[in-house]
Amino acid sequence: MMLLIMCFLLGVANFTMHKAVIESRHPFVEDTKRYFGRYLGPYGSYAIELALLTGALWLANEGSMLVSLFYLAYTGMNAIATWMLLTGKT
Repeated sequence: MMLLIMCFLLGVANFTMHKAVIESRHPFVEDTKRYFGRYLGPYGSYAIELALLTGALWLANEGSMLVSLFYLAYTGMNAIATWMLLTGKT
């Protein structure tokens, strides 16, 4: 149950960071939005984020510590990338 709660909270953090980056109007993000828009529609990147969260939650519910740790690492990388984009470090 603890893994499930952890993955859920990490998912909330990922979606929050994702929204902040999408709204940042950074040139890299704008190019990426055009790419996803062409193939997956305007919310394609959110769909991928949801698929990752769903998989992590499903496997966390099964007790997979490894997947939960990978999702934690993924969230950490997202936090670093978000910080870099929003502070102009890129």
